[in-house]
Amino acid sequence: MKNSRKEKINKIKLLLLFSGSTFAFILITTGIILGIIFLLIHFDVITAGANVPNPKRFVIYCAAVSLAVGSIIAFSTGSFSLTPFNKVLIGMDELASGNYKARVKFNSFFAKTRIAKNFEKSFNTMASELENTEMLRSDFINNFSHEFKTPIVSISGFAKLLKRADLTEEQRKEYIDIIEEESLRLSNMATNVLKLTKVENQVVLSDKTRFNISEQIRNCVLLLENKWTKKNIDFIIDFDEYLVETNEEIVRDVWINLIDNAIKFTPEGGKIGIDIYRKGNNIEVSVINTGSSIEADKMDMIFNKFYQADESHASEGHGIGLAIVKHVVKLLEGSVSAKSEGNVTNFTVILPIAVD
Repeated sequence: MKNSRKEKINKIKLLLLFSGSTFAFILITTGIILGIIFLLIHFDVITAGANVPNPKRFVIYCAAVSLAVGSIIAFSTGSFSLTPFNKVLIGMDELASGNYKARVKFNSFFAKTRIAKNFEKSFNTMASELENTEMLRSDFINNFSHEFKTPIVSISGFAKLLKRADLTEEQRKEYIDIIEEESLRLSNMATNVLKLTKVENQVVLSDKTRFNISEQIRNCVLLLENKWTKKNIDFIIDFDEYLVETNEEIVRDVWINLIDNAIKFTPEGGKIGIDIYRKGNNIEVSVINTGSSIEADKMDMIFNKFYQADESHASEGHGIGLAIVKHVVKLLEGSVSAKSEGNVTNFTVILPIAVD
């Protein structure tokens, strides 16, 4: 009720402003015309005759009729012309109040014009992006709260257990290992958030060096050895040696996150393969893993930050790794794509950084 009243007040204010401006223009134009007529009468260019017995009275009569008609036209056209603008204002008020489902739809003949179609499309696209951003923010709060809470509760619980005097040395060591593991998990989450923020704000690639990208990828596989050996995953890595010239540290994050993501979603006893090819001045790297296919409606969202395809939180992760990959590849002026079908998922990265 309150919003409806506010909308009516805003509509009236806008109508009065637009109509008042139109009326002022009509009034000024009428005044100029009347002034010219009075001058013509004053210099006897227009004289009293059979059709105009009293020129001055006739001019006053015409002025009164002109103002009356002008007022009607001003308010009528103002009300009609301002309908699209009023819809835009209402939509902007809705967005400002947090209703990101607000959309603009013009209904009059104005909607058929190119400028109206472009404006309607731009406004609705903006509203849709804001809605998606709000959904991601909400998901981030829920997901990240869950991911942070779990290790914190574990650390707190096992720290309390360590205070007990009746613990065996084996139990004490086990609890310390759990605390260490959960602390590392928290540290990794914080590190990934900082990395994501860094690559999002970075616009120029610096510190380029020449290195063996094949060796770099093999080192990343070895770095994550504990994770894939626990699941008895069979790694298939058979590729030639390739040299590249770029920022070694930032590219390393791409392979770490892609391989870690593949390990996460590969089932016990599954397979992960890595292929590297050179095409012209580009390097093409594919990370392929067996496991459940990604649903088609989720493929467009997997590179969004804080998005998790596994909404049950059954697998570790917090929706940052693939977002880092996306931003790093963009910074390197490359491309990343994903394909998932037949229980096989393939992430392909193309980077224009190959050297002889």
